[in-house]
Formats: sequence, structure tokens, C-alpha cells
Amino acid sequence: MDRITERFIKDCRVGGMTDRSRDSYLTCIKVYQAYLENHEKDFLTASKEDLRDFIEYLKLERELSVATVKRYLAAISSLYEYMVSDNLVPVNIVSSIRARYIRQYKDNNDNHTRKLISKEDMARMINSEMDIRDKAILTLLAKTGIRRNELITLDLSDVDFVEQRIRFKSTAKRTNRTVFFDEEAAFILRRWLRIREGRNLKGNPALFLNAEGDRLERRGVYDAVQKAAERVSLHDPSSQIMEDRFSPHCCRHWFTTHLRRAGMPREFIQVLRGDVRREAIDIYDHIDLKELKESYLAHIPQLGI
Repeated sequence: MDRITERFIKDCRVGGMTDRSRDSYLTCIKVYQAYLENHEKDFLTASKEDLRDFIEYLKLERELSVATVKRYLAAISSLYEYMVSDNLVPVNIVSSIRARYIRQYKDNNDNHTRKLISKEDMARMINSEMDIRDKAILTLLAKTGIRRNELITLDLSDVDFVEQRIRFKSTAKRTNRTVFFDEEAAFILRRWLRIREGRNLKGNPALFLNAEGDRLERRGVYDAVQKAAERVSLHDPSSQIMEDRFSPHCCRHWFTTHLRRAGMPREFIQVLRGDVRREAIDIYDHIDLKELKESYLAHIPQLGI
């Protein structure tokens, strides 16, 4: 089985998958492989029932979140697609299992509603954070709606304090590469930069650093957000209900919802989020960056931070 895994990872590399994604896939697949071996099975002999049991194992014994289980299924499905193409197995056993699993989850009472907090609660959470780096992380997530991965890949040079904007590197997921931040966010970011200067002994270009002076990773952002949310009773780590839990993506949900409630045009929010323009006519609807910035500053909630 190690040979199949090695060939699959090589295939991912040839296909252009990033190092981070390959590492994530490999981790998931090794857990799946170990589970099968404990049950005297392997990739070639595993059945749909084995896969269902594995999902149950991830949820009940390892107590993984639904999002993490989905990531496991994505990695395993990709492995089986490779094995089908290499004539090692006749079908991808993941496809029907994953579709049924996701559909059941979405139809399942209240567990699928992402947590939305008020402007007052967001202000309370950010103001409760004493660590200036984590305060800057929370503020930037709330004030820009950027994704966790977008935040950790930011370099200091991507932030323009004169124009109060951030310019992202080109990625497949984000359509618009420019977002703005207001005076509240600029104030917190400048405070962080003064601290960052003393911590950056390695000359790292990253905007956010960990305790060792390296680029902050995804888990560091997750921990910073959930720690702050739990402190002010906005996050219950023991609950599996989405409305009881506050994650970095909840900041993106908060950003979108409160801009919409403040009256910002939908197409402006769509651009700031970096979403794909879905209608064919959307490509002709060019939005001027100056107009976008003015609208952003007029509608972004002020938090007193």
C-alpha cells in the first residue's frame, strides 16, 4: 500500500497540487490506511461498509469536526479516483458514501447554521484580547472578511497603510485581489508591527509570525480565534453544533452579513469577498476601486477598538 500512496502523491505533484495540499492529503490517507490495516483490509479490498465504519471512527472516536471529516473524504476520494484511472479498482467507493453523508448532515435539524454574532459581541471579543498579534488577527478577519489561508500568506509588503488596502498574490480561489481596511484596523495593525519588529529575528517577510519567528500557520489562526471567542462565551469547544462554535470563517460570515445589513450593494460585497461572478453579464459590471473603497468605509461596522 505504501507503493500506491507514493505513486498517488507523485501523481498529485505532477498534477500541480501544492505542497500544503499534498501534505494534508497524505496525512488523511495514512490515517485511513492504518485504520484499514487494523481491520485486516487495505485500499484494494476496502468496501463501502468499511468506509462508513471509518467515518464513524473519525466522528465518534477521534471526535473530529464535520469539516475535518469532509477533508478526509476529499483526500480518500482523490486516491480512489487515481486508483480507478490506474485500473487498480473498478469504482470510486467514496462518491456515493460522501454524497449521502453530506446530504444527511445538511438535512439534519440545526447543526448546519454557521454562528453569527452581533457587532457588540465582535467588539467585546476583540477588546477582550490582550495579545496584540491575536487582536490584529481578529480585527483583520472581521474588517476584511478574508479567508484564513489568505491571512497567513500575507507579507508585510502586501499591506499599504497609505491607501489602507491589502493586495493579495494571485490565486485560483480569489477573483478580486484588493481589499480595504479602516482606521480601526490600521491602528491595531500598526501596534502589532511595533511588536513584530522585535520578534522578527529571522527577517521573515510574513505579516503574522508565530512565537518562533516563523510564518503563522493555519492552526495558529484557528487557536487565536477560538481562544478569544471562548473567553467571552461565544465558543463552546465541547459542542458539535455549528451555532455553538466560533471559527475563523465565522468572521467572514460576520463581515458579509453586517455589510449587507448596513446597505452595501451586493455586487460590492461580492468583489470584496473575492467571489466568482456567477452571471455572464457580471463580467461587464466593472467596479471602480475608488468607489469600492468609499462604499466599504461608509458601511463597515465600527467597533470602538
